[in-house]
Amino acid sequence: QIMKQVPVRFDPKTLHIPAYSVEKLSSMKDMDWNNFLKRVCSLLDSSEKKTGAARSKLNLLYYLCTLVVHKEIANRLISSQLFPILIQQLRAAANWDIRANVARVIGLLALHTSELGENVPVSEAISLLTELIRENFRNSKLKQCFLPALGELLYLIASKEEKGEHPRECWAVPSAAYTVLMMCLREGVRLFHG
Repeated sequence: QIMKQVPVRFDPKTLHIPAYSVEKLSSMKDMDWNNFLKRVCSLLDSSEKKTGAARSKLNLLYYLCTLVVHKEIANRLISSQLFPILIQQLRAAANWDIRANVARVIGLLALHTSELGENVPVSEAISLLTELIRENFRNSKLKQCFLPALGELLYLIASKEEKGEHPRECWAVPSAAYTVLMMCLREGVRLFHG
């Protein structure tokens, strides 16, 4: 039973950064791009304790969802300092909506990227998503937030390895990821037949 993802809409008025279009971002000089990226990372990394902080972080994640569906932007972002910050937010965000949308951004990044450097911490993201699915196995709503991102990352690694782009050690997939995936598939089949 797969939930259809609701299309996201961000509010440019409450974004706290300029809502640049994909075209504008694609044509940015390195210095401007780095400044933009720094601001995005800083906003994501900020505390959720302040009033309205969680809402503005969610709005930023919605904006990122609209950007990462473009291959060129996805390629630039997955190799940037944003990816480790997304992983950290997935691990530490107090708000589950934020975690769910971070997972969505990670999944979309994995789906739309065509270039993956050896230094991108994909294995860490896979381990964390596996852990989150295992810890919340009885919560089907949360599980359905994390499973697509895990699947996209596994597929991305498999497609890169198939092309012989990087050595296997580069993105080691923990066996627990396959175990959790199989458990989810078995449960899905049971629900389907039940």
